[in-house]
Amino acid sequence: MPITVETCVASHIGDRHEQQDRVGVFAHPRQRGTMIAVLADGMGGHTGGAIAAEQVLLKARQNFESYAPQNESPNDLLAEIVNDAHLIIRLTRLTSEKEPHSTAVVLVLQPGHVRWAHCGDSRLYHFRGAELVSRSADHSLVGELLRRGRLNEAGARVHPQRNVLLSCLGGEKAPEVVISEPVKPQAGDSFLLCSDGLWGHLSDAEIGAAVATRRAREAAEVLVDRARQRAGGYGDNISLALIKIVDAASLTSQP
Repeated sequence: MPITVETCVASHIGDRHEQQDRVGVFAHPRQRGTMIAVLADGMGGHTGGAIAAEQVLLKARQNFESYAPQNESPNDLLAEIVNDAHLIIRLTRLTSEKEPHSTAVVLVLQPGHVRWAHCGDSRLYHFRGAELVSRSADHSLVGELLRRGRLNEAGARVHPQRNVLLSCLGGEKAPEVVISEPVKPQAGDSFLLCSDGLWGHLSDAEIGAAVATRRAREAAEVLVDRARQRAGGYGDNISLALIKIVDAASLTSQP
């Protein structure tokens, strides 16, 4: 069954004074059927976070454009993007009065397989239909408490230290880069990259239902609108990239 890819990116400044998230989806300039999605949530005071997140996006695009699958593995590409961006952010810190840091989620789709890497608490969700197949594990204090069974999901949402990260780009320690096992994409799969401004207000099941029953653009609009409503005037920046694997025949049959 022939499949195709449907994508959408979306951002909202929320109730902040500055948008410090960055997100993008890019096709490879030479390798047909190969694309990258990247999302970064910057931190570091006024303008510092935006600088860090922008470096993640730029480095991801640069490394991806020179990516040659015949000579380099997707795992190497993903690790290099995160580590190179970390180094550049560190250098930026030395040449400015900022304290830039950022999370990173990077997904590479090639014919026959998908892989992704992350560092921090921006997330990657893989849904098959509305069912959650996997979700990246947050590099945060709350995430660690959840993994140890010392906190449940309800408590995590209101924990006073829910924004404390254990690993990120730009810190003194090298970032913890977690790379997924390869996934063979099939029709009905959805891959969502998002910042905590989105997932902090929505359950996994709610996100899965939204992406499974809508086209990519409509699903993105619904998710952002719901997060904005629940933020109640105190919302963080929101960013997402949604990649849906769809049956090509179903698209051509739609009006």
